[in-house]
Amino acid sequence: MHNDQELSQEESLKIITEMIEKAKSHFHESGSGAILWGSVIGFCGIISFLQLYFHFSIGFDIWLLTAVAILPQLYIVWKNRRMRTVQTYHEAAMNAVWSTFAIILFCLILYLNIVTGITKQLLLDEHQALFIKNTISGETKEINPFVPSSNSLFLLVYAFPTLATGFIRKFKPMLLGGLLCLLCFIASLFLNTTYDFLLLAIAAVFSWLIPGLILRNIYIKQQAAHV
Repeated sequence: MHNDQELSQEESLKIITEMIEKAKSHFHESGSGAILWGSVIGFCGIISFLQLYFHFSIGFDIWLLTAVAILPQLYIVWKNRRMRTVQTYHEAAMNAVWSTFAIILFCLILYLNIVTGITKQLLLDEHQALFIKNTISGETKEINPFVPSSNSLFLLVYAFPTLATGFIRKFKPMLLGGLLCLLCFIASLFLNTTYDFLLLAIAAVFSWLIPGLILRNIYIKQQAAHV
């Protein structure tokens, strides 16, 4: 009876140990999503900055690439779910944080694309229009309603999931990246749109791309250790 009980305790300890090791192997994500969005947003930000600074056009809206990037992102999520056998508390929290971030980001994009057109129509219904006057030449021209420094809002939204990830996982590169987003947000309040795009690129590279590469390196080492 004593031997059976001892064997049962050993088996239980082995099972618990295996479960802990499984959970540990999933503690860090592969970093693919962070690398994807850090690369895409960083690239789009730099191209937008260069177009405005050097006064040229590539002929299409470079930010359409973010819509294209949704497809590989969906594939990454699907692949990770197939491979995952154990979901830790941290992973559940991260899913909630980044899902909330995606919803907020989508709503912000809707706001910026819809509210300006609606505002213009409301003004027209009241037989009003917005004009801007050149203080030197005295020339006036009609302008469409717009949200001043809208990129500042994106920098602020980017800081949310980055800081949350850093705090929950105690991952210093994400914490530093989130703080950088806040610093870029503050800087953008005093700069024009041209430099806002450069700040977006800097924030994306240091908040997502570089931490994503670090996570990827950790993930590869973990996978190799469990082969």
